[in-house]
Amino acid sequence: MLSNRQPATSTHSRAAKIARVDSEDILAGQLQNGQTAPDAASHPAWRRVQLARHPKRPHSLDYIERLFTDFQELHGDRAFGDDPAIVAGSAHFEGRPVMVVAEQKGRDTKQRFYRNFGMPKPEGYRKALRVMQMAAKFGRPILTFLDTPGAYPGIDAEERGQAEAIARNLREMARLPVPVIVVCIGEGGSGGALALGVGNTVLMLENAVYSVISPESCAAIIYRDSAKAEQAAAALRLTAPDLLNLKLIDGIVPEPPGGAQEDADAAAEFLREHLLRCLAELAPLDAKQLVEHRYDKFRRMGNFFA
Repeated sequence: MLSNRQPATSTHSRAAKIARVDSEDILAGQLQNGQTAPDAASHPAWRRVQLARHPKRPHSLDYIERLFTDFQELHGDRAFGDDPAIVAGSAHFEGRPVMVVAEQKGRDTKQRFYRNFGMPKPEGYRKALRVMQMAAKFGRPILTFLDTPGAYPGIDAEERGQAEAIARNLREMARLPVPVIVVCIGEGGSGGALALGVGNTVLMLENAVYSVISPESCAAIIYRDSAKAEQAAAALRLTAPDLLNLKLIDGIVPEPPGGAQEDADAAAEFLREHLLRCLAELAPLDAKQLVEHRYDKFRRMGNFFA
């Protein structure tokens, strides 16, 4: 999944990061000047990207606070350390014990640095796997929340086995004998999100995006110009309606008018309804059926010769 290249030092990568930061700063400045957030009613992909990155958009901990009770966070991968970019632990959802694994971005500058801007390192993915294996041991459903620009590409992450950690999660999640429900709540960036994304049911919030690459990086590679991110976003087909049409996800969770950042409580209630329904649909399946269901689901993706 990850090569030996160092993306952080490449010209294209630097340009893509600068363009992305510029777009976020512009949006934040518009909000400070009293302008409203871009409305995705007309469905342009770039507006969805802007909403997915909105500085006030609810993050994983915001949903955990509103949806779950008795959340007990677990730390560490029992090998190297703890990664704050991934939050994981046990909780109760509508009285039912579950395990929660979520990618967490920071809200302000201090939190963003602490959470590494939501970009997990290998120890984060190994912590996530440890918690998911505990869920399998105790027969608890797993709920994962995706919200990351991508896995951290730094040399320290590569040295500790970033690609291996992601690949192991993909394999082990496919084998879990319990229900796995995945929700993309903001950005679903490449393997960094997919490492927590192998589920029986995959949902996306209305204004979330899920793609193999960011629009800026795609534009830098394909068009040799990261400023063409808006054009790349349209070509990537990264919005929830696009992915539902391609049968890569199973459902779209609506958001309040203007986006989830306008009413986090309402957004959480919409998500609660969908999670309850998905858990009810998976409840009749035994362990073997859950594994087969998940395997068949991903085997069908990209099959154009039905």
